[in-house]
Amino acid sequence: MRQPPAISEWDTRPFDAFAAFVVTPEFVLTSSRQSDPVPLPISAESATIYKFMFGKFATWMLEHGLRMSTVNAADLRRFIELSKDGQRDLNSKIAYRYLRLLERCFDYLGRAPNPARQAIVATDRAHLAEDAPMTALAASDLQRFLAALPAGRSDDTEGHAGWKRRRDRAMQIVMALSGLRVAEAIGLLVEEVGRQPDIEGGIALNITPEAKHRTSYEHTTILPRAGVVELTAWLKEREELKIPGDLVFPANLEGEPLHKATVYRQTRATFERAGIAVARAGGRTLRNSFAVHQLEQGVPRSELTAALGLALERSTEAYRYARLHEPPEDDAGGDVSAT
Repeated sequence: MRQPPAISEWDTRPFDAFAAFVVTPEFVLTSSRQSDPVPLPISAESATIYKFMFGKFATWMLEHGLRMSTVNAADLRRFIELSKDGQRDLNSKIAYRYLRLLERCFDYLGRAPNPARQAIVATDRAHLAEDAPMTALAASDLQRFLAALPAGRSDDTEGHAGWKRRRDRAMQIVMALSGLRVAEAIGLLVEEVGRQPDIEGGIALNITPEAKHRTSYEHTTILPRAGVVELTAWLKEREELKIPGDLVFPANLEGEPLHKATVYRQTRATFERAGIAVARAGGRTLRNSFAVHQLEQGVPRSELTAALGLALERSTEAYRYARLHEPPEDDAGGDVSAT
């Protein structure tokens, strides 16, 4: 009988341990559907997806001071039910896949009872977080969002007071108009911002994994001219402030990185000022909106896959069925008076 691997390795370097495990035949053998006694390792494409999933879980464990040897069923249920900002983070199908993946890991590690299996039994798929349709902003709502952004510099007498307001304005514009993930916006580097505009005035954002989430994929997306104006103004001010480091949107004058929760709060505040009530008033809805509008404009799915930095073209399928959030008819335009 196979001796279980040292769980201490999974405690100290969980992502590296999983990355080494997922490309072995032993990972395949943990599948309940596996019948071949001498299986081949999974494809590189599948390994990338599994590493993305486990990476998210490993990051969550680190943030909550948990380890593979100590995490329990209640912890796993917390992971699939709520994210750090208190919003539903995983729909039921994805949540179930996470638990099944972790069940395979704990089987491999020889943990008995298996906490993921316990979580599946205790939760039951019918009681996992309900599937929420993907939400994207209609064009009219996106304009309302952009109009509600923090104000830019009002006049030359203001100086650099309120520089964080202008940073947040530029960052939210970049997320909305180029489809960046929050982690990619936080980790965007000055050197990744293109210098030569295209024929329509847009510039390339060449996203690399450095200073970002470990599962970011290298890709290029175009920021249109309207966004270029705002980003260029912010980069000029950033240079005048003499902020050290390479982050385009630093947290402070020392150049330290922003926290995701800060970006979420600032983005949610813009949604509230715009009067847009959506379940996920954050960067994910802005990214969804970008993707949906790209498809509406006839951008091929292969190009959208590349622009979003996705591993698989089929990952764009969900954007075809996104629910568009539009303002109430009375708010669509004109003066709305109380009656």
